[in-house]
Amino acid sequence: MTAEPLVKKVSKRYHPLGLTMISNRALAEIVAHLGRVAYCDGFVAGLSSAQWAALRYFFRANRFSRTVSAFADFHATTRGTASQTVKSLVSRGYLKRTRSRRDGRSITLDLTDAGLAILAEDPFEALVGAVGHLPAEARIDLATTLDAMMKEVARQRGKRPFGTCDACAYFAADRAEPAQECRCRCRLMEEPISAEEMAQVCVNYVPALGFVGDDAAVGAAERPAQPRLRDDRPDDRSY
Repeated sequence: MTAEPLVKKVSKRYHPLGLTMISNRALAEIVAHLGRVAYCDGFVAGLSSAQWAALRYFFRANRFSRTVSAFADFHATTRGTASQTVKSLVSRGYLKRTRSRRDGRSITLDLTDAGLAILAEDPFEALVGAVGHLPAEARIDLATTLDAMMKEVARQRGKRPFGTCDACAYFAADRAEPAQECRCRCRLMEEPISAEEMAQVCVNYVPALGFVGDDAAVGAAERPAQPRLRDDRPDDRSY
């Protein structure tokens, strides 16, 4: 039996008349409403929704992406607004500033022990739990659908999408012999990638045209042009 299309599953659950058809606008409104509900109104544990969003971002971002400018890009906000949010979290002891080991100029931001502890009270966990109650097949369908939607919105607005290393064109897995342990690295940053970092969000992500298992898997014509590294912006150096 084939899986029921995700749109039909959503329409049956949420459409007030129980119809199996739903307009593009109505479905988009469901997605937007879900986001608003997940963020919650007002303060939770003394933090605003913007502050919670920042803590979540810096928890999920890889070491190349924990900057004010990357956070601003990810949440489609201004760098000034992002900077104020970050400063408030630094002053409360939830984030700490560290000089980048790559150039010694830009500032990276990491969660402190207090920041990691406060995430246990994140109101977003209600949405995480709701996703966890979905069948595995539905989660895969939902992930595929939402990823496609995010990429299309980013394309329409001229924004580059964020993503993870395993689906990035810069990802490389070096293995001299089949029995040897796979060593992963980023071609752009010329840095090794740990297993933990594979699932973290990267600001320099470029969608791969297909699965990339080693250097030979991507020809020169398929490799993206070298972008300006997003962890080296003037506002990150002066923050």
